[in-house]
Amino acid sequence: MTKEKNVLPVPVQESVRLLTEHLRTLLADNLQSITVVGSALTEDFKPGASDINTVLVLGTYETAALNAIASPAKRLRKHKLSPPLLMTAAYIERSRDVFGVELLDFQLTHRTILGDDPFAALTFEKKDVRLQCERELKATLIRLRQGYIAAAGNNTLIRDVLIATAKGLAPLLRALLWLKDVDRPQGMEPTFTKAAGQFNVHLEAAVAAERWRYEKVRPPETALETTFESIYAAVDHLATAVDAMEL
Repeated sequence: MTKEKNVLPVPVQESVRLLTEHLRTLLADNLQSITVVGSALTEDFKPGASDINTVLVLGTYETAALNAIASPAKRLRKHKLSPPLLMTAAYIERSRDVFGVELLDFQLTHRTILGDDPFAALTFEKKDVRLQCERELKATLIRLRQGYIAAAGNNTLIRDVLIATAKGLAPLLRALLWLKDVDRPQGMEPTFTKAAGQFNVHLEAAVAAERWRYEKVRPPETALETTFESIYAAVDHLATAVDAMEL
C-alpha cells in the first residue's frame, strides 16, 4: 500500500502509535505486521466510545508471544484498543474458505501500519462465501430466538441482543453485496441502505438498533417487540435469499 493509504485518521493515531511501540519492543522479529481494521477507519468511529481493532501477523504463536501481548493489554485498553487478533500468514491463507466474510471485510477496510499488507492480495471463492453467509444468517435466527427467550422479558437484555445482531449483520451484508459484484460501502448505515435495495428487504429496524449502541435510550417494550419482529423477518428473508442464490 502507498504511504498515503497507510495514514490513520487523527482520532486513532496516538492509540495505535502506543500499541506499535509496545509490540515492536516486546515481540521483536516475531512481529511481521500490524494492521488496523474496521470502524476506526470509517465514519462510524466515535472517539472515546468506539473500540480500535487490530490484526497482528506473527511468525509463531509461541506462549511467550501471547504473554508479551497480554502484559500491556490493561494499560492499552484505556486507549480504546481491543485485544488484537493474532494470525500467521499461513493461517490467513488456509482460512480463506471458512472465514471469507471476515477476511473480505478486513480487505475492504484496513490500514497496514507496519510490515507487509496481509489482506490486499487475498482471493476468495464465491461458493465458500455464500455457504458461510447462509450458515451465519441461519445461526443468527437461532441466536435471536434463544436470546429473546433467555431475556425473559428483560428489556435491557432484549435490547442488547438486537444491538449485537445489527452489528453482526453488517459484514454479512457486505459479503452478500460482494457475491452480487456490487460495490460495498464501508460505513454501517450505507451498507444497510444498499443491501436493502439489492435484496428487497427492510432493514430500518436494524439501523435503529445499531444506533442504540451509542444512545442512552430505553425503548419501550412495544418498540422492542416490533424491532425484534422486523429484524427477525429481515434475517429470515436474507437467509432464504442466499440459500436460493445461484452463482
